[in-house]
Amino acid sequence: MTRAIAQGTFDILHPGHVHYLEDAASYGDELHVIIARRGNVTHKEKPILADRQRRDMVAALDVVDEAHLGDREDIFVPIERIDPDYVVLGHDQHHDEASIQRALSERGIDCEVSRASARERRYDDELLSTGRIIDRILDERGD
Repeated sequence: MTRAIAQGTFDILHPGHVHYLEDAASYGDELHVIIARRGNVTHKEKPILADRQRRDMVAALDVVDEAHLGDREDIFVPIERIDPDYVVLGHDQHHDEASIQRALSERGIDCEVSRASARERRYDDELLSTGRIIDRILDERGD
């Protein structure tokens, strides 16, 4: 059984997330998704939705076999437990593939790090970013 891992914040699911997860699922027989805990998100604004709600939304997608919350202290703990063959990064995630590969190797996790493809817009007003969705909500409904 070949296992792939995708990981991210997944705050306000959108077509870009679905594309990423479908792409990641193509790497294996099982797709496990690790959802970043709010307290661990430091590279962008904190998620709007609660950790468990984001996990439950991701778990509801047919392409996902299991969704897990990330570890509060060590992002590699769930990866060690899942023991994947592939870790698939999102096309625009800030992680450096070589650094992740080294960290996995140092921990004795033998898997390949890859990057998912980008999803192209299918129509002009399609939003493929949580930040852009929030901006549109504020523009159209903000006070």
